[in-house]
Amino acid sequence: MKLKRLLKDLPVQKIIGSKDVEITGVCADSRLISPGNLFIAKKGMVSDGAKYISDAIASGAAAVVTDLYDPFLTSIVQVICEDVAGIEAKLAATYYQYDPNTLFLVGITGTNGKTTISYLVKHLFDRVQRPCGLIGTIEWIVGDNIFPSKYTTPDVITNYKLLYEMRGCGDKAAVMEVSSHGLAQGRVEGMVYHAAIFTNLTLDHLDYHKTMEAYGAAKAKLFANSQLAILNTDDPFSAQLKKGPFLTYGIDQPADVRASDIILGLEGTSFTVHYQEQKVSWKSPLIGRFNVYNMLGVLALAVSQKISLKGATDALASFKTAPGRLERVPNPFGLNVFIDYAHTDDALSNVISTLRELKKGKLITIFGCGGNRDASKRPKMGAVATSMSDVTIVTSDNPRNEDPKQIIDEILVGCKTSPIVEMDRQSAIQKAIALATKEDIVLIAGKGHENYQVFAHQTISFDDRVHALAAMRQKHA
Repeated sequence: MKLKRLLKDLPVQKIIGSKDVEITGVCADSRLISPGNLFIAKKGMVSDGAKYISDAIASGAAAVVTDLYDPFLTSIVQVICEDVAGIEAKLAATYYQYDPNTLFLVGITGTNGKTTISYLVKHLFDRVQRPCGLIGTIEWIVGDNIFPSKYTTPDVITNYKLLYEMRGCGDKAAVMEVSSHGLAQGRVEGMVYHAAIFTNLTLDHLDYHKTMEAYGAAKAKLFANSQLAILNTDDPFSAQLKKGPFLTYGIDQPADVRASDIILGLEGTSFTVHYQEQKVSWKSPLIGRFNVYNMLGVLALAVSQKISLKGATDALASFKTAPGRLERVPNPFGLNVFIDYAHTDDALSNVISTLRELKKGKLITIFGCGGNRDASKRPKMGAVATSMSDVTIVTSDNPRNEDPKQIIDEILVGCKTSPIVEMDRQSAIQKAIALATKEDIVLIAGKGHENYQVFAHQTISFDDRVHALAAMRQKHA
Protein backbone atom coordinates (compact mmCIF):
# COMPACT_ATOMS: atom_id res chain seq x y z
CA MET A 1 0.00 0.00 0.00
CA LYS A 2 1.34 3.44 -0.96
CA LEU A 3 2.14 5.78 1.93
CA LYS A 4 -0.11 8.51 0.51
CA ARG A 5 -3.09 6.15 0.57
CA LEU A 6 -2.32 5.13 4.13
CA LEU A 7 -2.16 8.78 5.27
CA LYS A 8 -5.24 9.98 3.39
CA ASP A 9 -7.41 12.26 5.57
CA LEU A 10 -5.14 11.87 8.59
CA PRO A 11 -4.00 14.98 10.54
CA VAL A 12 -0.30 14.96 9.64
CA GLN A 13 1.61 18.23 9.51
CA LYS A 14 4.32 17.39 7.01
CA ILE A 15 5.84 14.57 4.95
CA ILE A 16 9.57 14.71 4.25
CA GLY A 17 10.33 12.27 1.46
CA SER A 18 8.29 10.41 -1.13
CA LYS A 19 4.57 9.84 -0.54
CA ASP A 20 4.73 7.03 -3.10
CA VAL A 21 6.93 4.74 -1.04
CA GLU A 22 5.42 1.25 -0.74
CA ILE A 23 4.45 0.30 2.83
CA THR A 24 4.50 -3.41 3.71
CA GLY A 25 3.05 -3.12 7.21
CA VAL A 26 2.55 -0.84 10.21
CA CYS A 27 4.38 -1.44 13.48
CA ALA A 28 4.90 0.39 16.79
CA ASP A 29 7.58 -1.96 18.13
CA SER A 30 11.03 -1.48 16.62
CA ARG A 31 11.93 -5.07 17.54
CA LEU A 32 9.23 -6.38 15.19
CA ILE A 33 9.95 -4.19 12.17
CA SER A 34 10.12 -5.88 8.77
CA PRO A 35 11.56 -4.34 5.59
CA GLY A 36 9.23 -1.73 4.12
CA ASN A 37 7.23 -1.17 7.34
CA LEU A 38 5.92 2.14 8.61
CA PHE A 39 7.30 2.63 12.14
CA ILE A 40 4.96 4.46 14.52
CA ALA A 41 7.31 6.16 17.00
CA LYS A 42 4.78 6.94 19.70
CA LYS A 43 5.40 7.81 23.33
CA GLY A 44 4.53 4.83 25.54
CA MET A 45 3.98 4.49 29.27
CA VAL A 46 7.62 3.56 29.81
CA SER A 47 9.65 4.96 26.91
CA ASP A 48 9.52 7.18 23.83
CA GLY A 49 9.39 5.39 20.49
CA ALA A 50 11.53 8.13 18.96
CA LYS A 51 14.53 6.60 20.75
CA TYR A 52 14.18 3.50 18.57
CA ILE A 53 13.91 5.10 15.13
CA SER A 54 17.50 4.17 14.31
CA ASP A 55 16.74 0.54 15.26
CA ALA A 56 13.70 0.59 12.98
CA ILE A 57 15.80 1.97 10.11
CA ALA A 58 18.39 -0.76 10.66
CA SER A 59 15.61 -3.33 10.36
CA GLY A 60 14.45 -1.89 7.05
CA ALA A 61 11.64 0.53 7.93
CA ALA A 62 10.63 2.60 4.89
CA ALA A 63 8.93 5.44 6.79
CA VAL A 64 8.39 6.69 10.32
CA VAL A 65 5.60 8.64 12.00
CA THR A 66 7.10 10.96 14.59
CA ASP A 67 6.24 14.23 16.31
CA LEU A 68 9.62 15.87 15.66
CA TYR A 69 11.52 16.27 12.37
CA ASP A 70 15.12 15.04 12.41
CA PRO A 71 17.21 16.58 9.57
CA PHE A 72 19.86 13.88 10.04
CA LEU A 73 17.49 11.07 9.08
CA THR A 74 17.92 11.08 5.31
CA SER A 75 17.43 7.37 4.63
CA ILE A 76 13.78 7.22 5.67
CA VAL A 77 10.55 9.06 4.90
CA GLN A 78 9.46 11.13 7.90
CA VAL A 79 5.79 11.76 8.61
CA ILE A 80 5.40 14.54 11.15
CA CYS A 81 2.33 14.38 13.35
CA GLU A 82 1.65 16.16 16.65
CA ASP A 83 -0.38 13.23 18.04
CA VAL A 84 1.40 10.07 16.91
CA ALA A 85 -0.50 7.73 19.25
CA GLY A 86 -3.78 9.34 18.17
CA ILE A 87 -3.48 8.12 14.58
CA GLU A 88 -2.10 4.62 15.30
CA ALA A 89 -5.52 2.95 15.24
CA LYS A 90 -6.51 4.76 12.04
CA LEU A 91 -3.29 3.66 10.34
CA ALA A 92 -3.89 0.06 11.40
CA ALA A 93 -7.54 0.15 10.32
CA THR A 94 -6.62 1.55 6.89
CA TYR A 95 -3.72 -0.82 6.26
CA TYR A 96 -5.77 -3.87 7.28
CA GLN A 97 -8.82 -2.67 5.34
CA TYR A 98 -11.13 -2.72 8.34
CA ASP A 99 -14.81 -2.85 7.46
CA PRO A 100 -17.23 -3.48 10.35
CA ASN A 101 -19.76 -4.94 7.92
CA THR A 102 -17.55 -7.91 6.99
CA LEU A 103 -17.18 -9.54 10.42
CA PHE A 104 -19.75 -9.77 13.22
CA LEU A 105 -17.73 -8.63 16.25
CA VAL A 106 -18.60 -9.52 19.86
CA GLY A 107 -16.76 -7.90 22.77
CA ILE A 108 -16.84 -9.18 26.35
CA THR A 109 -15.82 -7.16 29.38
CA GLY A 110 -16.14 -7.47 33.15
CA THR A 111 -13.97 -8.62 36.02
CA ASN A 112 -14.77 -12.33 35.74
CA GLY A 113 -16.17 -14.69 33.11
CA LYS A 114 -14.69 -13.16 29.96
CA THR A 115 -12.72 -16.21 28.91
CA THR A 116 -15.49 -18.77 29.44
CA ILE A 117 -18.01 -16.58 27.63
CA SER A 118 -15.65 -16.06 24.71
CA TYR A 119 -15.27 -19.82 24.21
CA LEU A 120 -19.02 -20.31 24.60
CA VAL A 121 -19.66 -17.68 21.90
CA LYS A 122 -17.18 -19.32 19.54
CA HIS A 123 -18.68 -22.76 20.23
CA LEU A 124 -22.19 -21.44 19.51
CA PHE A 125 -21.35 -19.57 16.31
CA ASP A 126 -19.23 -22.41 14.93
CA ARG A 127 -22.20 -24.73 15.31
CA VAL A 128 -24.71 -22.44 13.63
CA GLN A 129 -22.50 -22.12 10.53
CA ARG A 130 -21.02 -18.77 11.45
CA PRO A 131 -17.28 -19.61 11.79
CA CYS A 132 -15.88 -17.54 14.62
CA GLY A 133 -12.37 -16.33 15.43
CA LEU A 134 -11.27 -15.63 19.00
CA ILE A 135 -8.93 -13.13 20.68
CA GLY A 136 -8.45 -13.69 24.39
CA THR A 137 -6.39 -14.43 27.46
CA ILE A 138 -5.39 -17.96 26.49
CA GLU A 139 -4.97 -17.88 22.72
CA TRP A 140 -5.91 -16.36 19.41
CA ILE A 141 -7.88 -18.58 17.03
CA VAL A 142 -7.83 -17.49 13.38
CA GLY A 143 -9.63 -19.90 11.10
CA ASP A 144 -8.01 -23.25 11.90
CA ASN A 145 -4.84 -21.61 13.25
CA ILE A 146 -4.11 -21.23 16.96
CA PHE A 147 -1.53 -18.83 18.45
CA PRO A 148 -0.62 -18.40 22.13
CA SER A 149 -1.75 -15.11 23.64
CA LYS A 150 0.42 -12.72 25.64
CA TYR A 151 -2.30 -10.36 26.84
CA THR A 152 -6.06 -10.55 27.33
CA THR A 153 -6.42 -7.76 24.75
CA PRO A 154 -3.47 -7.28 22.37
CA ASP A 155 -2.24 -3.93 21.02
CA VAL A 156 -4.40 -2.13 18.51
CA ILE A 157 -2.29 -3.03 15.45
CA THR A 158 -2.35 -6.72 16.33
CA ASN A 159 -6.12 -6.59 16.83
CA TYR A 160 -6.75 -5.11 13.38
CA LYS A 161 -4.29 -7.58 11.86
CA LEU A 162 -6.05 -10.54 13.49
CA LEU A 163 -9.48 -9.38 12.30
CA TYR A 164 -8.09 -9.01 8.77
CA GLU A 165 -6.61 -12.52 8.88
CA MET A 166 -9.86 -13.96 10.25
CA ARG A 167 -11.74 -12.61 7.24
CA GLY A 168 -9.10 -14.12 4.96
CA CYS A 169 -9.54 -17.51 6.65
CA GLY A 170 -13.30 -17.49 6.12
CA ASP A 171 -14.44 -16.46 9.59
CA LYS A 172 -17.80 -14.70 9.63
CA ALA A 173 -17.64 -13.60 13.28
CA ALA A 174 -15.08 -12.82 15.94
CA VAL A 175 -15.26 -12.74 19.72
CA MET A 176 -12.84 -10.70 21.78
CA GLU A 177 -12.09 -10.43 25.49
CA VAL A 178 -11.79 -6.70 26.12
CA SER A 179 -9.89 -5.82 29.28
CA SER A 180 -10.05 -2.57 31.20
CA HIS A 181 -6.38 -1.99 30.36
CA GLY A 182 -7.14 -2.53 26.69
CA LEU A 183 -9.98 -0.03 26.79
CA ALA A 184 -8.07 2.58 28.79
CA GLN A 185 -5.05 2.33 26.46
CA GLY A 186 -6.99 2.49 23.19
CA ARG A 187 -6.21 -1.05 22.05
CA VAL A 188 -9.65 -1.44 20.44
CA GLU A 189 -10.05 2.14 19.24
CA GLY A 190 -12.17 2.49 16.12
CA MET A 191 -13.64 -1.01 16.28
CA VAL A 192 -17.39 -1.34 16.05
CA TYR A 193 -18.89 -4.08 18.21
CA HIS A 194 -22.13 -5.54 16.98
CA ALA A 195 -22.75 -6.83 20.51
CA ALA A 196 -20.95 -6.28 23.81
CA ILE A 197 -21.47 -8.49 26.86
CA PHE A 198 -20.96 -7.22 30.41
CA THR A 199 -20.35 -9.83 33.11
CA ASN A 200 -19.73 -8.08 36.43
CA LEU A 201 -17.62 -5.45 38.17
CA THR A 202 -15.69 -6.36 41.31
CA LEU A 203 -12.38 -5.36 42.88
CA ASP A 204 -9.41 -5.78 40.51
CA HIS A 205 -6.64 -3.83 38.80
CA LEU A 206 -6.65 -0.93 41.27
CA ASP A 207 -2.86 -0.89 40.97
CA TYR A 208 -3.53 0.56 37.49
CA HIS A 209 -6.91 2.29 37.69
CA LYS A 210 -6.52 3.51 41.32
CA THR A 211 -10.28 3.71 41.99
CA MET A 212 -13.32 1.55 41.27
CA GLU A 213 -14.87 4.55 39.52
CA ALA A 214 -11.98 4.73 37.05
CA TYR A 215 -12.07 0.96 36.62
CA GLY A 216 -15.79 1.06 35.83
CA ALA A 217 -15.35 4.01 33.48
CA ALA A 218 -12.78 2.03 31.50
CA LYS A 219 -15.18 -0.90 31.16
CA ALA A 220 -17.97 1.44 30.06
CA LYS A 221 -15.95 2.58 27.03
CA LEU A 222 -16.75 -0.69 25.27
CA PHE A 223 -20.46 0.11 25.24
CA ALA A 224 -20.01 3.56 23.75
CA ASN A 225 -19.07 1.89 20.46
CA SER A 226 -21.42 -1.11 20.58
CA GLN A 227 -24.65 -1.58 18.68
CA LEU A 228 -26.17 -3.79 21.39
CA ALA A 229 -25.32 -4.09 25.08
CA ILE A 230 -25.98 -7.46 26.77
CA LEU A 231 -26.03 -6.78 30.50
CA ASN A 232 -26.03 -8.82 33.71
CA THR A 233 -28.99 -7.27 35.48
CA ASP A 234 -27.93 -8.81 38.81
CA ASP A 235 -24.83 -6.59 38.82
CA PRO A 236 -25.62 -2.99 39.85
CA PHE A 237 -23.08 -1.51 37.43
CA SER A 238 -25.25 -2.62 34.51
CA ALA A 239 -27.54 0.34 35.18
CA GLN A 240 -24.75 2.69 34.06
CA LEU A 241 -24.38 0.90 30.73
CA LYS A 242 -27.94 1.32 29.46
CA LYS A 243 -27.11 4.13 27.04
CA GLY A 244 -28.45 2.52 23.88
CA PRO A 245 -30.16 -0.71 22.77
CA PHE A 246 -29.70 -3.42 25.40
CA LEU A 247 -30.79 -6.89 26.42
CA THR A 248 -30.53 -8.19 29.98
CA TYR A 249 -29.84 -11.56 31.56
CA GLY A 250 -29.89 -12.69 35.16
CA ILE A 251 -31.17 -14.94 37.90
CA ASP A 252 -32.33 -12.85 40.85
CA GLN A 253 -33.57 -9.66 39.17
CA PRO A 254 -36.09 -9.40 36.31
CA ALA A 255 -34.31 -9.96 33.00
CA ASP A 256 -35.04 -10.63 29.33
CA VAL A 257 -33.18 -13.96 29.53
CA ARG A 258 -33.34 -15.58 32.94
CA ALA A 259 -32.75 -18.90 34.68
CA SER A 260 -34.87 -20.81 37.17
CA ASP A 261 -34.91 -24.25 38.80
CA ILE A 262 -31.10 -24.35 39.05
CA ILE A 263 -29.62 -27.66 40.20
CA LEU A 264 -25.86 -27.74 40.77
CA GLY A 265 -23.70 -30.87 40.65
CA LEU A 266 -20.10 -31.98 40.21
CA GLU A 267 -21.01 -33.44 36.83
CA GLY A 268 -22.80 -30.35 35.53
CA THR A 269 -25.63 -27.88 36.04
CA SER A 270 -29.33 -28.17 35.21
CA PHE A 271 -31.64 -25.18 34.85
CA THR A 272 -34.58 -23.78 32.92
CA VAL A 273 -33.95 -20.76 30.73
CA HIS A 274 -36.73 -18.32 29.77
CA TYR A 275 -37.00 -15.74 26.98
CA GLN A 276 -40.35 -14.22 26.09
CA GLU A 277 -42.65 -17.19 25.39
CA GLN A 278 -39.74 -19.61 24.95
CA LYS A 279 -38.70 -21.94 27.77
CA VAL A 280 -36.08 -24.70 27.67
CA SER A 281 -34.92 -27.04 30.42
CA TRP A 282 -31.43 -28.40 29.86
CA LYS A 283 -28.20 -29.59 31.43
CA SER A 284 -24.72 -28.22 30.79
CA PRO A 285 -21.42 -29.87 31.71
CA LEU A 286 -20.32 -26.53 33.21
CA ILE A 287 -20.24 -26.37 37.01
CA GLY A 288 -21.48 -23.63 39.29
CA ARG A 289 -23.91 -20.76 39.59
CA PHE A 290 -21.44 -18.28 38.09
CA ASN A 291 -21.37 -20.43 34.95
CA VAL A 292 -25.15 -20.10 34.75
CA TYR A 293 -24.55 -16.36 34.35
CA ASN A 294 -21.93 -17.04 31.68
CA MET A 295 -24.34 -19.25 29.74
CA LEU A 296 -27.21 -16.78 30.10
CA GLY A 297 -25.07 -14.02 28.62
CA VAL A 298 -24.36 -16.15 25.56
CA LEU A 299 -27.99 -17.23 25.26
CA ALA A 300 -28.98 -13.56 25.30
CA LEU A 301 -26.56 -12.99 22.44
CA ALA A 302 -28.08 -15.97 20.63
CA VAL A 303 -31.67 -14.73 20.80
CA SER A 304 -30.53 -11.26 19.74
CA GLN A 305 -29.28 -12.96 16.55
CA LYS A 306 -32.59 -14.75 15.96
CA ILE A 307 -31.24 -18.09 17.15
CA SER A 308 -33.97 -19.91 19.07
CA LEU A 309 -33.41 -20.88 22.70
CA LYS A 310 -33.72 -24.53 21.72
CA GLY A 311 -31.21 -24.16 18.92
CA ALA A 312 -28.76 -22.31 21.17
CA THR A 313 -29.02 -24.73 24.09
CA ASP A 314 -28.63 -27.69 21.73
CA ALA A 315 -25.46 -26.10 20.33
CA LEU A 316 -24.03 -25.31 23.77
CA ALA A 317 -24.85 -28.67 25.36
CA SER A 318 -21.62 -30.15 23.98
CA PHE A 319 -19.41 -27.39 25.41
CA LYS A 320 -17.19 -28.89 28.14
CA THR A 321 -15.17 -26.05 29.67
CA ALA A 322 -12.77 -23.26 28.84
CA PRO A 323 -9.14 -24.18 29.54
CA GLY A 324 -8.25 -23.58 33.18
CA ARG A 325 -11.73 -22.43 34.19
CA LEU A 326 -13.00 -24.78 36.91
CA GLU A 327 -11.39 -27.53 34.90
CA ARG A 328 -11.37 -31.03 36.35
CA VAL A 329 -8.03 -32.86 36.33
CA PRO A 330 -8.89 -36.31 34.89
CA ASN A 331 -7.39 -39.14 36.90
CA PRO A 332 -7.93 -42.88 37.51
CA PHE A 333 -7.85 -42.51 41.30
CA GLY A 334 -11.35 -41.12 41.90
CA LEU A 335 -10.08 -37.81 43.31
CA ASN A 336 -11.94 -34.55 42.73
CA VAL A 337 -9.24 -32.08 41.69
CA PHE A 338 -10.00 -28.82 39.90
CA ILE A 339 -7.86 -25.98 38.60
CA ASP A 340 -9.16 -22.47 38.13
CA TYR A 341 -7.78 -19.11 37.03
CA ALA A 342 -9.43 -17.25 39.93
CA HIS A 343 -7.02 -14.49 40.93
CA THR A 344 -9.33 -11.98 42.59
CA ASP A 345 -11.18 -12.31 45.88
CA ASP A 346 -14.54 -12.24 44.10
CA ALA A 347 -13.56 -14.91 41.58
CA LEU A 348 -12.09 -17.07 44.33
CA SER A 349 -15.26 -16.65 46.40
CA ASN A 350 -17.40 -17.68 43.43
CA VAL A 351 -15.40 -20.83 42.76
CA ILE A 352 -15.16 -21.85 46.42
CA SER A 353 -18.89 -21.20 46.94
CA THR A 354 -19.63 -23.44 44.00
CA LEU A 355 -17.47 -26.30 45.25
CA ARG A 356 -18.71 -25.94 48.86
CA GLU A 357 -22.22 -26.68 47.68
CA LEU A 358 -21.02 -29.86 45.98
CA LYS A 359 -18.55 -31.32 48.47
CA LYS A 360 -19.17 -34.37 50.62
CA GLY A 361 -15.95 -34.16 52.59
CA LYS A 362 -13.35 -31.40 52.94
CA LEU A 363 -12.64 -28.56 50.52
CA ILE A 364 -8.87 -28.06 50.23
CA THR A 365 -7.86 -24.81 48.54
CA ILE A 366 -4.38 -23.93 47.25
CA PHE A 367 -3.74 -20.39 46.06
CA GLY A 368 -1.24 -17.55 45.90
CA CYS A 369 -1.18 -14.01 44.52
CA GLY A 370 0.76 -12.65 41.58
CA GLY A 371 3.59 -10.17 42.01
CA ASN A 372 3.55 -6.72 40.38
CA ARG A 373 -0.23 -6.74 40.55
CA ASP A 374 -2.88 -5.12 42.78
CA ALA A 375 -1.61 -5.85 46.30
CA SER A 376 -4.90 -4.82 47.92
CA LYS A 377 -6.38 -8.17 46.79
CA ARG A 378 -3.94 -10.22 48.85
CA PRO A 379 -5.43 -10.02 52.36
CA LYS A 380 -8.93 -10.19 50.86
CA MET A 381 -8.11 -13.42 49.07
CA GLY A 382 -6.61 -14.78 52.28
CA ALA A 383 -9.84 -13.98 54.11
CA VAL A 384 -11.99 -15.62 51.43
CA ALA A 385 -9.93 -18.81 51.23
CA THR A 386 -9.56 -19.40 54.97
CA SER A 387 -13.14 -18.52 55.87
CA MET A 388 -14.70 -20.68 53.13
CA SER A 389 -12.33 -23.67 52.85
CA ASP A 390 -11.80 -26.52 55.28
CA VAL A 391 -8.07 -26.53 54.57
CA THR A 392 -6.13 -23.66 52.97
CA ILE A 393 -2.61 -23.89 51.60
CA VAL A 394 -0.98 -20.56 50.74
CA THR A 395 1.76 -20.76 48.13
CA SER A 396 3.40 -18.81 45.30
CA ASP A 397 1.64 -17.84 42.09
CA ASN A 398 3.75 -15.79 39.67
CA PRO A 399 5.85 -13.68 42.05
CA ARG A 400 7.47 -11.85 39.12
CA ASN A 401 9.79 -9.15 40.50
CA GLU A 402 8.48 -9.32 44.06
CA ASP A 403 9.71 -11.36 47.00
CA PRO A 404 7.46 -14.47 47.24
CA LYS A 405 7.65 -14.41 51.04
CA GLN A 406 6.51 -10.78 51.17
CA ILE A 407 3.49 -11.61 48.99
CA ILE A 408 2.55 -14.51 51.27
CA ASP A 409 2.98 -12.32 54.37
CA GLU A 410 0.49 -9.84 52.88
CA ILE A 411 -1.97 -12.68 52.21
CA LEU A 412 -1.65 -13.93 55.79
CA VAL A 413 -2.72 -10.53 57.18
CA GLY A 414 -6.29 -11.24 56.03
CA CYS A 415 -6.49 -14.92 56.91
CA LYS A 416 -9.30 -15.81 59.35
CA THR A 417 -7.66 -19.08 60.39
CA SER A 418 -4.07 -20.29 60.18
CA PRO A 419 -3.40 -21.80 56.75
CA ILE A 420 -0.64 -24.17 55.76
CA VAL A 421 2.15 -22.12 54.19
CA GLU A 422 4.26 -23.77 51.50
CA MET A 423 6.12 -21.34 49.26
CA ASP A 424 7.05 -23.97 46.68
CA ARG A 425 3.95 -24.52 44.51
CA GLN A 426 4.82 -28.08 43.56
CA SER A 427 5.21 -29.04 47.23
CA ALA A 428 1.95 -27.26 48.05
CA ILE A 429 0.10 -29.34 45.45
CA GLN A 430 1.69 -32.52 46.79
CA LYS A 431 0.58 -31.67 50.33
CA ALA A 432 -3.00 -31.03 49.19
CA ILE A 433 -3.22 -34.29 47.26
CA ALA A 434 -1.72 -36.20 50.20
CA LEU A 435 -4.51 -34.84 52.44
CA ALA A 436 -7.34 -35.58 50.00
CA THR A 437 -9.75 -38.53 50.04
CA LYS A 438 -12.34 -39.46 47.43
CA GLU A 439 -14.94 -37.51 49.42
CA ASP A 440 -12.88 -34.31 49.30
CA ILE A 441 -12.43 -31.61 46.67
CA VAL A 442 -9.07 -30.02 45.90
CA LEU A 443 -9.07 -26.58 44.27
CA ILE A 444 -5.81 -25.28 42.81
CA ALA A 445 -6.50 -21.62 42.08
CA GLY A 446 -4.76 -18.69 40.46
CA LYS A 447 -2.98 -19.97 37.36
CA GLY A 448 -5.58 -22.01 35.49
CA HIS A 449 -4.46 -22.52 31.89
CA GLU A 450 -0.96 -21.14 32.45
CA ASN A 451 1.89 -23.59 31.91
CA TYR A 452 4.68 -21.47 33.38
CA GLN A 453 5.69 -19.70 36.59
CA VAL A 454 7.37 -16.28 36.51
CA PHE A 455 10.10 -15.36 38.98
CA ALA A 456 12.37 -12.30 39.06
CA HIS A 457 15.34 -14.23 37.69
CA GLN A 458 13.66 -16.82 35.47
CA THR A 459 10.45 -18.22 34.00
CA ILE A 460 10.01 -21.95 34.44
CA SER A 461 7.67 -24.53 32.97
CA PHE A 462 4.86 -25.18 35.43
CA ASP A 463 1.39 -26.61 34.78
CA ASP A 464 -0.90 -27.16 37.78
CA ARG A 465 -2.61 -30.03 35.95
CA VAL A 466 0.66 -31.87 35.33
CA HIS A 467 1.85 -31.48 38.92
CA ALA A 468 -1.53 -32.46 40.36
CA LEU A 469 -1.61 -35.66 38.32
CA ALA A 470 2.00 -36.45 39.25
CA ALA A 471 1.14 -35.97 42.93
CA MET A 472 -1.84 -38.33 42.58
CA ARG A 473 0.34 -40.98 40.97
CA GLN A 474 2.91 -40.59 43.73
CA LYS A 475 0.18 -40.90 46.37
CA HIS A 476 -1.09 -44.15 44.86
CA ALA A 477 2.27 -45.65 43.90
